[in-house]
Amino acid sequence: MLILDNLARSFRNGINLFEQVRLSVKAGEYIAIIGESGVGKSTLLNIIAGLDQPGQGSLKFDGIDLAGLDDDTLTLWRRKSLGFVFQAFHVLPYLDVAQNIALPLKLNGWDDSAVAARVREMLDAVGMPDKGKSLPRELSGGEMQRVAIARALSHRPQLVLADEPTGNLDSRTASTVLDLLASEIRRNRAAGILVTHSPTAAATTDRVYELTRQGLVPRDP
Repeated sequence: MLILDNLARSFRNGINLFEQVRLSVKAGEYIAIIGESGVGKSTLLNIIAGLDQPGQGSLKFDGIDLAGLDDDTLTLWRRKSLGFVFQAFHVLPYLDVAQNIALPLKLNGWDDSAVAARVREMLDAVGMPDKGKSLPRELSGGEMQRVAIARALSHRPQLVLADEPTGNLDSRTASTVLDLLASEIRRNRAAGILVTHSPTAAATTDRVYELTRQGLVPRDP
């Protein structure tokens, strides 16, 4: 479903951040990418999401060359097919929790009854059944991360990217969230990529790779 071929990204001074990144992720497969800080893990996720451009190489999702799409088409592709869990949450402060989770569903044309049912399902899944009317300013950092994860998964995207999704969570909540990510990716036959420093988080995936300057190196899960 997702194929990266010889991707590279350079700094402005021409020095490579990473190069020769090759990866294939099938539908329903969930992989982890680990690596030292500063090696470019988040940058790689942004390239896969179409938020950044590679210096060279190709990137295809379900046969579509993402680098060849114009901005409007790429935006529509992200809206329909991508779920992205950012380190910085990006929860919209003027919407309550339920409205944040519902946003991708509304943008994709779900009817009101389906939206309400899916929002309730996701609130239960992340352990926040009574927080639907709460505003982000009333939440802890861990709760905002859970809202961000629920929003990213709500529309059942075919590509799920998660950038350190458990960094602000206690161990019990982190375990719940990791189980949710893995189960939703496999149930919906999505391609999933987790960037993490946590061996525990990486162990919930099917394969683990380390990102180095020279590319992705397989590691034991």
